[in-house]
Amino acid sequence: MGIETSLSLSEVNDRIAILRDNIRQLIEQAAGAAGAEVEERIAERLEQQNAELEKLLKAREVMTGGR
Repeated sequence: MGIETSLSLSEVNDRIAILRDNIRQLIEQAAGAAGAEVEERIAERLEQQNAELEKLLKAREVMTGGR
């Protein structure tokens, strides 16, 4: 059982909004990044944020019955 199952729908929606904003900011950082190491760190963070977003989107779908 993941953390998302213990959250209310409102909390899930809030976390989804935060993750989307984080992803937007990471994309902006990536556009201005210089150096392979920095780009790699940003890519790893983007991957983590996207994975968490997918989990929360699935949890929200279950909570709302797919609406």
